[in-house]
Amino acid sequence: MVVKEFRELRRDRRTVVMLVALPLLLLVVFGYAANFQVDHLDAIVVGPAADQVAADLPDTVSAVEVDPSADEQDAEDMLRDGDADLAIVARPGSPVALVDGSSLFTAQAAVAALRQSPIVVDTEVLFNPDLETSWVMVPALVGLIMAFIGMIITSLGLVRERQAGTLEQLAVMPFRPSDVILGKIAPYFVLALVDLVVITVLGVVLFGVPFAGSVVLFGAGAVLFLLVVLGLGVLISTVSQNQGQAIQTAMMFLLPQILLSGMIFPLASMPWGVRWIGYLLPLTYFIRISQGVMLRAAPLSSLWIDFVVLAVMATVALGLAVLRFRRDLAPGGRSEPDHAATVDATGRAA
Repeated sequence: MVVKEFRELRRDRRTVVMLVALPLLLLVVFGYAANFQVDHLDAIVVGPAADQVAADLPDTVSAVEVDPSADEQDAEDMLRDGDADLAIVARPGSPVALVDGSSLFTAQAAVAALRQSPIVVDTEVLFNPDLETSWVMVPALVGLIMAFIGMIITSLGLVRERQAGTLEQLAVMPFRPSDVILGKIAPYFVLALVDLVVITVLGVVLFGVPFAGSVVLFGAGAVLFLLVVLGLGVLISTVSQNQGQAIQTAMMFLLPQILLSGMIFPLASMPWGVRWIGYLLPLTYFIRISQGVMLRAAPLSSLWIDFVVLAVMATVALGLAVLRFRRDLAPGGRSEPDHAATVDATGRAA
């Protein structure tokens, strides 16, 4: 039995990867990325005394822009667009610090840094005045729920086709791979949109999360994000022979989304050796869109990079899924058998 189990593990590479890679991933993430402390802050300094105030900022705060001709409204607009973590309106005798409260831990670090600053300023937190955790988490949870539906549920639905033997029947029907993928993901796309509306409305009603921006802009970002995760779900199904493999692979995709997207741990607190992984994850960009639209009423002009990245990711994910699916539907293109399921009780390949 011991020999048989080792032989099964040798053939079941996904389980081996999870046994080895998952502990290493957790160690790296919690060792380097699990940090709530933000050590560096970007500030915008405006107003008549901007040059003097910028020179007296504490070491943890860097002035990325100093504009004596700008006023408080300009500072609020730049914070809304995500240009900095805080803005200081340097008025003679009564400077005011405006803090972006849509990033919870960054805002807390900014308030603490200003208290230790030699500059006596009044602090005002924008977009999340009471620094409510739910205001920051609900927009992120909307994306996480859609990622769960898109990756796990979609991949399981397509793998069932393979296990039931109906995937081969699709090969003799007048369907292109793109037709099959569109037909399979359409129901999940609709269900995910329904969940999107329900979760967003409940978040607004139950937790008092504001929705300050454009519903159309939020919906456009959600559609792009859904296309990415649905494409990843189809891609996972094309490399999985059964539902267990699909769940394993989907979880390996989902775990980094939870830990490295900025949903729990701020990206600004992560070292670059780990942070770059977060910039490869679609949830990172949807969180920026959802928090920007819901909390700051951010316009498209400040979120266009996130939209472009999601559009590119959707194109790549769906394109790879179609290519993989075309191979499965082609004559003789059946995927390799599941070796782990074809080992008999003696430990030899059946």
